[in-house]
Amino acid sequence: MAHLRVLVDWMPAPLGSIMLLVFAAAVAWFLSSAIMNVLPRLPGLRRIQLIHAIIARLHTNIRYFLMLVAVTATLQATTGFTPSTEIFLSQTFICLFILNLGFGIIKTFRFVTDKYLERISARDHTDDITARAHQTQIRVLRRLIEICFGVLTVASSLMVFNSVQKFGVSLFASAGAASLIVGLSARPALSNLIAGIQIAVTQPIRMEDMLILNGDWAWVEEINATYVVLRTWDRRRYIVPISYFLENPFQNWTHSSPSLIGSVFLWLDYQTPMDRLRDLFYEELTHCPDWDQDKTSLGCQIADSNAQVISIRLIAGAADANGMWNLCCDIRERLLKRIREEMPECMPRERTAIVSNAPDQSPWPDNVMSPPVNRPSTGPYRGPDIAAGSAKQG
Repeated sequence: MAHLRVLVDWMPAPLGSIMLLVFAAAVAWFLSSAIMNVLPRLPGLRRIQLIHAIIARLHTNIRYFLMLVAVTATLQATTGFTPSTEIFLSQTFICLFILNLGFGIIKTFRFVTDKYLERISARDHTDDITARAHQTQIRVLRRLIEICFGVLTVASSLMVFNSVQKFGVSLFASAGAASLIVGLSARPALSNLIAGIQIAVTQPIRMEDMLILNGDWAWVEEINATYVVLRTWDRRRYIVPISYFLENPFQNWTHSSPSLIGSVFLWLDYQTPMDRLRDLFYEELTHCPDWDQDKTSLGCQIADSNAQVISIRLIAGAADANGMWNLCCDIRERLLKRIREEMPECMPRERTAIVSNAPDQSPWPDNVMSPPVNRPSTGPYRGPDIAAGSAKQG
């Protein structure tokens, strides 16, 4: 660079020095482009996809690194700058070098964690709680580490300047009042950051957990340092402070296992034969693709009754929340169809009591209290009247 400085001696000294710095930065720019274009094409590195990915991720940082090294080395060969200007330029280059190095480390850290998350997501699993737990820990802790390292990087780069150092010493001297003011003003942000650490360690929620919030089904889509993004079934998004999940009760349907038990309620007439209804339930359940084949969770019981109908609860298990919802809808549709076709007397009916004024007449006439029901003439469950008529004709 000293020899190149001779070529610009005809210019004013400051202008020649500036031109020399620009020339050094341009040479480093083109040199970095050549290196990053040639390096992946070397015979030993051509098939290594990791090298290509690292170069693509750190392309800008590598270029800035070479440019800062070039201009810092060239600064020693410049003339015409005042001592204060030369010190300022030197401090500026060092500050930029620290910033570039720090954020390059952050990019590398994010690249490594992204590769690990992709490896976890590529596993063949239906709903692996361990994988989702690792994803939650990595995503939350990664953001906290990036924030802390970013703050340290910026602080370290600014401490290069003498004025900033003096300001930092004065702040340290008044740390009591400053910490109190900063603590009060940043209390919500700090509480959310601390809550993020607790979420990563204790994990009351994980990535893709299904929660109930304000009566909505919502899946955990993102866990950031200070807030959580929840995705509802109709693609709406809830933005919730992360501290909410440590201060308020909520439902997590996939905390220990994604499997759920769905319940269906049918309101039927008092004449409903429960044994026959159970047979229909078990028979139709085998045709439901969302049933998890767990027979220990099955149930068909009379849960309640009133003056008009009885309430029958049907329960069965499914692999996840979506399967549970589809199973409930499917079994309800199938049973109502079978009841309507084979047991129409089980459908809810209104009852009317007629009281006669004559003392010799029954206050509850049978033809009003229990009107006859036309049962189907075909199938294995024909009505008693039809069966009796068929026997007489035989």
